[in-house]
Amino acid sequence: MADIKAMLESIARSFGYHYGLEKKVRINTVSQSPTKTSAGTGIKGFGDFFDYADAIAPLGNADAESCADYCITLFSDLTRMVTMQNLFHDGGYSSTGVSDIVMKKMGLEE
Repeated sequence: MADIKAMLESIARSFGYHYGLEKKVRINTVSQSPTKTSAGTGIKGFGDFFDYADAIAPLGNADAESCADYCITLFSDLTRMVTMQNLFHDGGYSSTGVSDIVMKKMGLEE
């Protein structure tokens, strides 16, 4: 998954540059929280990962509907200068390290 995400982000930067110059089109990627979908829940260990991400993210996991809402904002003129970015929609998960609070939530404290 990490390799594919890296490739997708690279494509967004490359195509974002060329299409931005030629067509003034914006291209971004969105990194969503772990989301309970048919495909996602079929992955071994997904439930534990989902629970971990929900515990570590200050706002918890974002659901699919709120991700759709976020994507809609990217069509707005209010984001007209946002391009070639990987945008996180993950309740803060990507920027959060392990803390005492998370350890307690996960039942891992001593």
